[in-house]
Amino acid sequence: MYTLSDIFIYPVKSLGGISLAEAKIERRGLQYDRRWMLVDEAGRFVSQREIPKMALLGTAIEPPFLKVFWRHDPAQRVLVPLRPDRSHETLRVEIWSDMCAARKMDNEINNWFSDHLGQHLRLVYMPDTTRRHADGRYAPKGHYVSFADGYPVLLVGQASLDELNRRLAQPLPMNRFRPNFVFSGGEPFEEDTWRDFTVGEVPFRGVKPCARCIIPTTDQETAARAAEPLKTLATFRKFGNKILFGQNVIWMGDGEQVVRVGEPLRQPVQAV
Repeated sequence: MYTLSDIFIYPVKSLGGISLAEAKIERRGLQYDRRWMLVDEAGRFVSQREIPKMALLGTAIEPPFLKVFWRHDPAQRVLVPLRPDRSHETLRVEIWSDMCAARKMDNEINNWFSDHLGQHLRLVYMPDTTRRHADGRYAPKGHYVSFADGYPVLLVGQASLDELNRRLAQPLPMNRFRPNFVFSGGEPFEEDTWRDFTVGEVPFRGVKPCARCIIPTTDQETAARAAEPLKTLATFRKFGNKILFGQNVIWMGDGEQVVRVGEPLRQPVQAV
């Protein structure tokens, strides 16, 4: 028995996440997930890889705004429109090897991020008209992604984190790995092999285990960096030159669908 135990979204790429009881699925991923992104003066994305203290900025959905705030000083905050309109300037922005159109937020918002993170930055939004393709080496044609690294949804089994923590001197929380879905039940790392499965009645497909970068070494409460968990993961989760943890997932449904914490995860019964 597998159960969806947590749902998380990260409205601004590399900023703090939001825990949800349910989430609407959209073609790019969960609603509001990584639809905003910070870019430098050249229009290239920035993340916790370069600016670890981005972890200290929290987010909250408060229609008609997305609120961004310092988690240790919530009075320091800025309000961002949830649905930026066409009056916002369009920029070409770079994320990994992709160039795509995005809408630049107002100067007041951009200045807030620049002042608080210590370098000139702009906040951009991915409009519905932008079509950024999921990595076609693994995802079927016609699947799109937000400003997430490569795929719409990241799935991690609680058993996988439990096994990692069993090997660590100091256990780590799940937020180091920034998943969208966490499930309970099953064996450690079995999500590596998952292909088609459902959450409730909503169909998904696992397409590629997630190769980890330096971000899991960043404490999401303090922004401090250390060797773990990559040091330990490298001893038993290194395949070639990549350290794997979690499964990249795409939505295989259509129309309006919602997933909820507590729903079962099921894989199709294989014919004998």
